[in-house]
Amino acid sequence: MKAIVGSLLLLVLAASSGVNAQADIESFCADLPRPEYSALEKQPESTEWFEVYTVAPGVTAIYEPFQWQEVISYLIEGEDKALLFDTGNGIEDIKAVVGRLTDKPVTVINSHSHYDHVGGNHQFDRILSVSTDFSIEMEQGLPNEAVREELSAPALCKSPPSGAKAETHVIKPYTITGTLKEGDVIDLGGRKLELLRVPGHTDDAVALLERETGYLWIGDTYYNGPIWLFAPQTDLVAYRATMNRLVALAPSLTKLFPAHNTPVEDPSVLKRVQAAFEKVVTTDLAPDAVEDGMAEFRFDGFSFIMRPDYRHIAGE
Repeated sequence: MKAIVGSLLLLVLAASSGVNAQADIESFCADLPRPEYSALEKQPESTEWFEVYTVAPGVTAIYEPFQWQEVISYLIEGEDKALLFDTGNGIEDIKAVVGRLTDKPVTVINSHSHYDHVGGNHQFDRILSVSTDFSIEMEQGLPNEAVREELSAPALCKSPPSGAKAETHVIKPYTITGTLKEGDVIDLGGRKLELLRVPGHTDDAVALLERETGYLWIGDTYYNGPIWLFAPQTDLVAYRATMNRLVALAPSLTKLFPAHNTPVEDPSVLKRVQAAFEKVVTTDLAPDAVEDGMAEFRFDGFSFIMRPDYRHIAGE
């Protein structure tokens, strides 16, 4: 994904936090972590960069609150194996945190291949993917010019403890070691996760469903905040179909685990997201803000950021 710079970065921060100007970013940072985390058990494996929370039995959220993406990776443990769903920004050492949380063999699956979800992939030996062209392209990593803004001053609430800097930040190459398909089941020992293809945000977007508990790890298909639907890999027709599928699944779900901002959401939100998206793409609803050629449509608890000329594609 192309790095987001300047006023659009501020627009996204504003949408996330209620701030309206650059000067308010300091206030946004002072309020982190978000209040939703107060109800969760914070683990001693937390570091200066990663905050680690138990969100369900055998499920740990590894949260990066001090960078504007507020990305959340999830360690899911069974009796025999562990699965890491996303590896974060690659700014700090996520493998060290995972190593303190479990001694089980770890497999990585990425919710999708945008840079803020594959940054730590290079640290792991076993990575499974649906292996679309985009997935395979991202194996090569990204150069500094594509991601340096992720360590710029407006993007950070604190300096990374390792001393990582914008001038040298890259996404390192990694190797996909196995291919997944719709319906594949990953057995961790006493815990089975089913892979769902959920294209839209990207063509390689996936979710993990644990049918026994009703847990769904949903990646960037939904999270509490501004949902990015403007990347070159975004397909609004596919996103619409994915939302319809997830709404049909929602009555069987008990928890959603999104990849940004807050780690636990009620599955009932999916119906509201679906209805909001339909309103955007099938009516003449005006955007609430337009910055850097992007239109933002705001709703209660989330928004869509889209290219204005894409507004009606999914409604045609």
